[in-house]
Amino acid sequence: MSSRTNQRAEAIERMRRWIRPGDTLYCVMRHVSRSGMTRVIDLLAIQDGDIVRIGYDAALVLGWPYDYRRGGVKVSGCGMDMGFHLVYSLGHALFGTGEVLKQRWL
Repeated sequence: MSSRTNQRAEAIERMRRWIRPGDTLYCVMRHVSRSGMTRVIDLLAIQDGDIVRIGYDAALVLGWPYDYRRGGVKVSGCGMDMGFHLVYSLGHALFGTGEVLKQRWL
């Protein structure tokens, strides 16, 4: 297996330990491009009463770019709730259906 494939597999394993179906993930908008076509969204989860930043692992699982400077997942597109799109896509990648996770904006 390649290094990238190993990283993705490890990220999926971590995410499945941290997140369960029915959990709520919290989105924080870190940046919107001038054109409005790209956003940087940080993703947070509650684990054992603590807030955990899971954006980097989410980017690995989805194969989407991570913006290190701004601290979030780069999400392209417009015309819909991109936080919902991120969480739905993550739920689909982890559990086979996107409808198992809830999303809220902070």
